Amino acid sequence: MGMSTPNTLPACPQCGLENTYVDSDNYICPDCCFEWPMVEAAAEDDDASDFVVRDANGNSLADGDTVILVKDLKVKGSSSVLKKGTKIKSIRLVDGADGHNVDCKTDLGSMLLKSEFLKKA
Repeated sequence: MGMSTPNTLPACPQCGLENTYVDSDNYICPDCCFEWPMVEAAAEDDDASDFVVRDANGNSLADGDTVILVKDLKVKGSSSVLKKGTKIKSIRLVDGADGHNVDCKTDLGSMLLKSEFLKKA
């Protein structure tokens, strides 16, 4: 007679068997004795909050924010300039190369900007 009761607990990430049981804040696999925390989802959320983008004044920015340029920026590969005081709506934060961490649409098209040249509107 097996102990095959309906089990809504996750299978063991180490051996894959589904005999998992709960002990205080951990899941435990009786087959391979592996233990892991029940609060793994919260740990993943912590990783996301490590990625914080700050504007020129140190305020944190979020997707959808409106920002204003704090200095004139030459657009690479063209003779155009984004002027200081230009308002840019609906930014999107990215983990871009060379510190270009704000993806946005401007009058000159879509581009990546550095948050250090922006301030929250």
